[in-house]
Amino acid sequence: MTLSQRLAAEFIGTLWLVLGGCGSAVLAAAFPALGIGFVGVSLAFGLTVLTMAYAIGHVSGCHLNPAVSVGLWAGGRFPAKSLPAYIVAQVAGAIAGAGILYVIASGQAGFDAATSGFASNGYGEHSPGGYSLAACLVCEVAMTFGFLFVILGSTHGDAPKGFAPIAIGLCLTLIHLISIPVTNTSVNPARSLGPALFQGGWALSQLWLFWVAPLVGAVLAGFAYKWVGGQTNPAPVPVTGDKQS
Repeated sequence: MTLSQRLAAEFIGTLWLVLGGCGSAVLAAAFPALGIGFVGVSLAFGLTVLTMAYAIGHVSGCHLNPAVSVGLWAGGRFPAKSLPAYIVAQVAGAIAGAGILYVIASGQAGFDAATSGFASNGYGEHSPGGYSLAACLVCEVAMTFGFLFVILGSTHGDAPKGFAPIAIGLCLTLIHLISIPVTNTSVNPARSLGPALFQGGWALSQLWLFWVAPLVGAVLAGFAYKWVGGQTNPAPVPVTGDKQS
């Protein structure tokens, strides 16, 4: 695949992740009578990754997340020269997904992205459960570490073929079940940036944590899995684990 094809796939995939995952929170979880609750939102995020992994894993690797790209680099699975382009495509896709979601949500009378929070991530008074900055920082590092560890393990050359998207999608679902009350769950800097731009207030001032913590967790996981699991695949390795991109 050419670089332009891979970047287009990352753009579309990240757009889908934000539209599907954050959309489930903004549109489908907001109404007590009809809402899907935080369990439904958790499942929605997992399904966005699972579906796109099968759709574009063979094209770009289906990273959909700057932390995933950086973690794969740290684990020896992705070339550093491709990181800037992938991250730009992911951020652009996240902003586009949040923009589409904003247009849809604005169709309801009285909707306001600033007051609703617009599925943004936060700490302290903006944590869903009122968790401290330190707790949110540790949570995001730990959850991203676990996410990357599962990605690296399930896409290893000796892992069963074709099942990686299921493991990765379920892992992201589990992460949301754990951490929605803490940070509203990021583990993805692009996912955090897109909604924050439309929330426009506290979400932007707290955005730094949701870039720093996931990237730290991803790098730690990359180095850890490189030691624990060994490396049998040349970089880059797609999320599906079936083909080289």
